[in-house]
Amino acid sequence: MPSKSSIILEVSNLRIQRDGTVILNEVFWRVERGQHWTILGANGSGKTSLLSTLTGYLMPTAGEVAVLGQRYGESDWRELRKQIGLVSSSIRQLMADSEPALDTVVSGKYAMIDFWGTPSKADRARAMRILNQIECAYLADRPWLYLSQGERQRILIGRALMGNPRLLILDEPCAGLDPAAREHFLQFLQRLGRNKKAPTLVLVTHHVEEIMPVFSHALVIKEGHILAEGLKESVLNAEILTNAFNTPVKLTRAAGRYHLTVTGKSQSVI
Repeated sequence: MPSKSSIILEVSNLRIQRDGTVILNEVFWRVERGQHWTILGANGSGKTSLLSTLTGYLMPTAGEVAVLGQRYGESDWRELRKQIGLVSSSIRQLMADSEPALDTVVSGKYAMIDFWGTPSKADRARAMRILNQIECAYLADRPWLYLSQGERQRILIGRALMGNPRLLILDEPCAGLDPAAREHFLQFLQRLGRNKKAPTLVLVTHHVEEIMPVFSHALVIKEGHILAEGLKESVLNAEILTNAFNTPVKLTRAAGRYHLTVTGKSQSVI
């Protein structure tokens, strides 16, 4: 059994139900230090609801959720949330067009959107170190409006890192990126995850092509239930993914990367 200090998050018998609809049911999941996870599933499978629960925005109907040693309902989730970095398209859409990238990174320390203060000398120095870490130092003075989608995603990761999180959740970070920008961003994620000081990464995606070698484990969700979870090599196979997406697929792997090909018609009614 792992020690409590090595457990990043633990979900036990989680159930989410709203207005008679069961969104998640009988979810058991544990993430330990040194692991990087990917969450995979079709639209409507329950991925977003699971994330909302982990970050304290959605209250469980039953079960227990513990993040960084603190249990939901027993701890101040507003404070705990500051230790969880979140990168999602919803945050990207809230940024002020005129805000320089450096200020966007600084705002992560205060969990603030549209940073209105003057960054302290210490905050600016730390933000510059992070910009260097995410390979974006050249963007420090560039306004949000003039950043590419890929640059915006990196800056949002920098913003999350400013809070020194132990857990970094990436909610479909490649959405809206063109193929070249997506690949550059994924290579950046690979370098970030290999850093010994990196927080635990949880990547939420629909696409196996986005699962970089640095991700060690996978969780596959279908219709609110966990279909499979564990080491990536044992979870990502054609049988499980055919079940997850209700469509016959072929899965290939080369150089640590996956590629999925649909080989038949969908088994669900459209």
